[in-house]
Amino acid sequence: MTASTGAFRAVGLRVDVPERHDRRSLSRWLHGLMTTSSDPVTDLVQAHREIHPRGDGALIRRAYLTAEQMHQGQMRKSGEPFITHPLAVARILADLGMDTITLVAALLHDTVEDTSYTLGALQSDFGSEVALLVDGVTKLDRAFFGEHAEVETIRKMLVKSGKDERVLIIKLADRLHNMRTLGVRSQASRERIARATMDVLVPLCDRLGIQALKRGLEDTVLAALEPDAYAAVEAHVNNRPEWNRVLNWTIDQVRKKLAESRIDAWVRARPRHYYSIWRETIAENKPMNFDLPRVVVVVDGPRTDCYTALGSLHSMWRPVPGRFKDFIASPKNNLYRSLHTTVIGPAGQPVEVLIRTVEMHHAAEFGIAANFRDPQAAARLDATTRAEQLAWLRRVLAWQDDVDDAHKFLDALRCDLAYAQIQVFTLDGRAVLLPVDATPVDLAYTLGADTGNSCIGAARNSRLIPLSSVLNDGDVIDIITREPDREPPGPSREWLDFVKSPQARLEITRWFQTRYLPPVSVAHRVRLGQAAIGLALREEGRSLANDGPLRILAEQLDYPDVDALFVAVADHRVSAHDVVARLIAMVDGAQTRRGY
Repeated sequence: MTASTGAFRAVGLRVDVPERHDRRSLSRWLHGLMTTSSDPVTDLVQAHREIHPRGDGALIRRAYLTAEQMHQGQMRKSGEPFITHPLAVARILADLGMDTITLVAALLHDTVEDTSYTLGALQSDFGSEVALLVDGVTKLDRAFFGEHAEVETIRKMLVKSGKDERVLIIKLADRLHNMRTLGVRSQASRERIARATMDVLVPLCDRLGIQALKRGLEDTVLAALEPDAYAAVEAHVNNRPEWNRVLNWTIDQVRKKLAESRIDAWVRARPRHYYSIWRETIAENKPMNFDLPRVVVVVDGPRTDCYTALGSLHSMWRPVPGRFKDFIASPKNNLYRSLHTTVIGPAGQPVEVLIRTVEMHHAAEFGIAANFRDPQAAARLDATTRAEQLAWLRRVLAWQDDVDDAHKFLDALRCDLAYAQIQVFTLDGRAVLLPVDATPVDLAYTLGADTGNSCIGAARNSRLIPLSSVLNDGDVIDIITREPDREPPGPSREWLDFVKSPQARLEITRWFQTRYLPPVSVAHRVRLGQAAIGLALREEGRSLANDGPLRILAEQLDYPDVDALFVAVADHRVSAHDVVARLIAMVDGAQTRRGY
């Protein structure tokens, strides 16, 4: 088995096994292992009911039978029946804990695109909710949209996701299974699909916070683009006995310490996935031993227990300076919350420790999918948290209609989903996420279009800085605006040379478009004026044999030449009908004087 082909089958969706704090879940999980059926639908329904005991198995079976019938005779490039793909996608979503409707849509997600089954028929058979989800992941016709089909499909998917975020979750699961079976394609095809996955879908997955999918996507991308590196990481992971001994000993000591501190928690290994190891070692020209052992501590209690657990561990092992991060007080842009620390553990070996609550752990693993996995927990979310979960999507939807060019839209989306971001703070303590190399102007427009348009200066940590200055992570920035009782001067065109966020670029462009006509060349204005005069002449049933009368009229009206007259007409400084009236009077008067 080579790394470039077999690796795709080795990468799966890792879902953590429940521990002692949830004995019923553990019992159901073990029962599922022992009762695997030869019927794929039965297995899917059982997996679904492990998390949703009241899931509608009959509806799932009906969707499967419909999909199987519509895809009858169709085969995948691997030679397998096509139905294996939607079934696998539905199983990925069942392991995520998605609801019945999502699983039904997953089973049917390729029917409208690849079979004679119409969206109208699907809606009639399974309802408008399923139809919306299927429509959202259905590709646009390349015969109609041409080279823009792929980009416009992404745009359509995001618009539909604004109505129901499950569209994105199905798309990500769909791509994960396609990436797992990528080995049957040509090398060029594998690289193209892998780069597109890393370009847009992995960042989308990160924004949704679904680490269980993101890990699988990143690992399959690594296998496609860097097969030798993937093989090297795989060999490293499979041959580190001392690393594993340190990890197991650390877990044992942490459990004992937390028990002594009367903190109810469970502890387990949290090794990095292949792509993460590659990114932090091989990609940075570092040896593999920079991959530190890592454990996760999940406390079964309030968030204050996380800090208590942190104190207990720091009393046992010395923390490494500069390696502590509090993502509970300052969550990431995808609302990831956890405490991160590195300690000098057994035998002087540094060990990374993540500390979080059960709710935080589910959110870290499943992101926005956790809302469907545990609807009761989702119902407890406050309005602010709910709004923040998809704030980035609303921002994209706000500007996507204003970007006419499909490829400019994709470039703006890539920028908005940039993996690398910084966090800056306003004077009132508001945390704002911006792209790397963002400027005060980017911050101003993130705070609001009015703030951006009236921005005249900025201060970093109380010191004035140019508006083109690159901001750093953790900066405290004060945006200085013109007094509200004065007419704002508006942005400068020069800002377009250094802003990084698509929102800032859009608002600046929009400001100029709504106040000024786009610059038109003199030659174009000459043609406009000439055409306007020609049209006015035809309305009068007249025409000019030559431009002699126009030269005379231009001189009478104090224009240096005929072209200047045409420009004046194009600029509406003189009416084309007035010009024609003067021409008619001039020509008719001359003919009368000559006795015609």
